[in-house]
Formats: sequence, C-alpha cells, structure tokens
Amino acid sequence: MTHVTLLAVIYLAFVSLGLPDGVLGVAWPGMRAGFAQPLQAAGLITLILTLSSAASGFASGFVLQRLGTGRVVSISGWLTALALLGFSLAPSFGWILWLTVPLGLGAGAVDAGLNHFVARHYDARHMNWLHGCWGIGATVGPFIMGAALIGAGGWQGGYRTIALMQLVLALVFLLTLRLWQREPVRTDPSGQDAVGSPRKRDIPAWAPWLAAMLYLVYTTIELGTGLWAASILVDGRGMDPAAAGFRVACFFGSIMLGRFAIGLIAARVSNRALVRHGIVLAAVGALLFSLPWLPDAMTLPALVLLGLGCAPIYPSLMHEATRRFDPELARRVIGRQVAFAYLGCAAGPAALGLLGAWWGLWAIMPAILLALLLLLYMVRRLDRVT
Repeated sequence: MTHVTLLAVIYLAFVSLGLPDGVLGVAWPGMRAGFAQPLQAAGLITLILTLSSAASGFASGFVLQRLGTGRVVSISGWLTALALLGFSLAPSFGWILWLTVPLGLGAGAVDAGLNHFVARHYDARHMNWLHGCWGIGATVGPFIMGAALIGAGGWQGGYRTIALMQLVLALVFLLTLRLWQREPVRTDPSGQDAVGSPRKRDIPAWAPWLAAMLYLVYTTIELGTGLWAASILVDGRGMDPAAAGFRVACFFGSIMLGRFAIGLIAARVSNRALVRHGIVLAAVGALLFSLPWLPDAMTLPALVLLGLGCAPIYPSLMHEATRRFDPELARRVIGRQVAFAYLGCAAGPAALGLLGAWWGLWAIMPAILLALLLLLYMVRRLDRVT
C-alpha cells in the first residue's frame, strides 16, 4: 500500500509541475494590458523563469544529497504555490518579476528531484507515465486560465485557482514526507541493482556533460516545433490559423499520449532502443513536413509522427542516466540534464526564430531535422562510452 500511495504522490507532483506551464501565454494579453507593458515584456518573465529553473537544476545534486527527495518536493511545492498566489495579488509588473524567481527555483528543483527518484527506484514504464502526467498538468493549466478569463475572475482569478490547487498538493507532499524514506532501490529481474552497471568501466570525463547536452538539443527540437510550426503553416503555406493551431495541439497531444502508450511496452524494450527508434521516427516526420510539395492534409500526420518520435526521448534518456553512471554522479547528471533542458527551452526556439528571420520560415524544419540527426549521433556516441 505504501508503494502505491507514494507512486500516486509522485504522479501528482508531476501534474503539479505541469500546471503553471503554458499559463503565461494565455494570461499575458490581460496581464500586459493591466500593467501597461509591451508585448515583448513576456520574454523577460520567461528569461528569469528559465535562468532560475536552470540554476536550481544545476544545484539539485547538492540539495538532494542534503535534504532528500521528499523534502525537496515539499519545499518546492510550497515555493511554487506561494509564488503563483503572489502573481494573483501582484500590484505591479516588478512584483511579477520578483515572484518569477521562486517559481523557477521550485520548478527546477522538483523536476530534477523527481526524475532522479523515479529513475533510481522505478522502471522505464513509470518514467514515461511520469512525463505523461506532466502533459496532463500542462494541458489543464491553460484551460483553467481560459475559463477564468471568460468568467469574472480575470487572469488574477486563474492564477489564484491554480495557486490553491498547488497549495493543496503542497499540503499532500508535506503530510506524506515519511513515505519517501521507505522506497527500496529497484532491482532488475536479474537481481542486479538497477543503479550503476555491474561491470565497472572507465567513463570519459566528458560523458556526463554530453548526457546533459543532449537535452539542450532535444528541447530545441520539441519547443522549436511547437513554437514555429503554426507560423510555417500560416505564413508559409497560407493555412487557416485555426487549422494550424489544431495541428500544433495534435503535436503536443501525440507526445503526451505517446508517453502513456510507451509505458506499456517500456519493460520489454530498452531505453536506448526507445531513444534511437524515437529519433528516427521524429526525423521521418520532420522530413515529411519539410517537403514544400507536401499536401496540407499530410502536415497533420507529419507532425503526429514527429510528436510520437519525441515522446520516449526525454524520459528514456533521463531514466538511462542511472544505468550509465554511478549513483552519486547520476544525481548530478540528472540535475544538469534538467538545467540544460530549461536552457534549451529558452535559447533553442529563439535561435530557430532568428534562422527563420534570416533565411525564411521554410528553413526552420530542415534545421530541426539536422538537430535530430545531431541528437542521434550524440546518443550513439554516448552509448559507446557508457
């Protein structure tokens, strides 16, 4: 019973992590009107959030070692909830910027902590479902904000509702702290400890950093596609904005549903195979989408293929870190992976946007295809030395 309860708490924690993501984009038109800010001021919020989350990810190895995963999740839950509540009460834009710091610190810490805990204690099935739960939170959050904007609450009411949900979850994390101490280290069917390899070998000093750099490339691919696909379809192909938005929603939906589906087969397929096959499938989707003569009707299956290919990459690479490296190093590597993922979320889509401005929107998807090929090379290189 303890095992099931803790697993439910972990899933709830990742739903909690996803809830604020995507909310700013929905709330920003009302926020910037209320604070009399220019459109680009949202970029400042995103930059502070990204840097705070990345700093928290880099420090997570040290923090997790000192406090343990349960305390980190609990503290991060309270930080996030109170920051979001502060958003709903903020009297000026300056307060929003200050409150973004604890919001980012809380998100980065719980992201790294939970990923390391699940990679260490659970099999690949739960790692994929964990990231599927993030997708649930990331989907529900914008719906809550949208409902608040339609009603009388406005964007403040949306943030207040999400903050109250986070406060309830933070209380749950506090009341279940003792559960985190009872979870044994998972073992493979062979009886070997799943953390660390039974056959020790020398690992190059650059390998842990390469394992982290993979996330800089991957998040560029995922977030770059999500940000620019609609613009490519509308401005480059003349598609109706609603139809383009539906295709982008299907891209993200295929990632979420793909992770839940992959969880059903993850016990029978290795992490490394899932990553390689996923990259190849995503590359096929990117290649199809890049073809200028592709009929508009085929852009939807192309984006779905790209999304399904992306689905196993993030969780499987994270899960594999505890099999590539010893426990202490794996904790630091996963923190770096989370940090580089946040940096990629900020820098990657922006770099693709600059490419589109210089060469035209048509150049973005071929660049994403090249990034997928680079990712495949990096993964195979890492597989050989670990």
